[in-house]
Amino acid sequence: MSEARSPNGCPECDGHLGLDAGETVCSDCGLVVSEYRIDHGPEWRSFADDDRNPARTGAPLTHSRHDRGLSTKIGRSTRIKGRKRRKFARLRRQHNRARISSKRERNQVYAFTEIRRVTSALSLPDNIRDQACTLFKSAQNEDLIRGRSLEGFAAACIYAACRVMGVARSVEEVCEVAKATEAEQQAAYRALNRDLGLPVAPTPPTEYIPRFATKLDLDCDVERLAREYATEAQEDGVVGGKNPCGVAAACLYTAARDLGADCTQSAAADVADVTPVTLRKTYVALRD
Repeated sequence: MSEARSPNGCPECDGHLGLDAGETVCSDCGLVVSEYRIDHGPEWRSFADDDRNPARTGAPLTHSRHDRGLSTKIGRSTRIKGRKRRKFARLRRQHNRARISSKRERNQVYAFTEIRRVTSALSLPDNIRDQACTLFKSAQNEDLIRGRSLEGFAAACIYAACRVMGVARSVEEVCEVAKATEAEQQAAYRALNRDLGLPVAPTPPTEYIPRFATKLDLDCDVERLAREYATEAQEDGVVGGKNPCGVAAACLYTAARDLGADCTQSAAADVADVTPVTLRKTYVALRD
């Protein structure tokens, strides 16, 4: 007489059944009782502690591509020769032509490439890059680019994204890396600020102090005291109407003199891209 098996156990050894990668498997003898063809889990194993939401594979969508990164790419290989290599060259050429269907998309490809290059040269984060590309698309939708420089609008979108996100970058720093002139960048930025209504606030001098302190090779004590001077100057209204870069350099120079650090007026002015006269006037205002 055969032994009775549990309806919820393994039909072979009456062991415990569990799910593993879409299959019902016995934990004792390893028998696969049933299988489900579709596995909704990830294609990889992650041992990170904070990885609680596994996702499927695939490149993420990005605003820095005109097609959000959904198009494919025919790569190059040295393994294929002769007729097949010429065939893939023709396919690659036709594929690249099909990816850009209009002059509007061609302008986006050129501008987004420039934005990615400039943000990489300035060591800006990815959210600044994506925000700049989104601003360029908005400018295209409002027909602001007609008759203006694409390079100027790319530089203006990067500067506007930095202003909106609170990242300290000056016009001179962006134009030094970009292909646009300072006049083209300022004209494009005025058009963006006027027609799009950007939520731009004045950049406080404290945002420039860490970068200037690193370039001047000043220690943490000087940087901390300069932050205190900049905060007090902003609360007392000394900053109003002045260049925040010049105020940051003057605060660093003042803190360096108070702590006996080596820092000259000309060196601080060169780092902030202001004249020594401007720095000296701000220094006098801080002392008063």
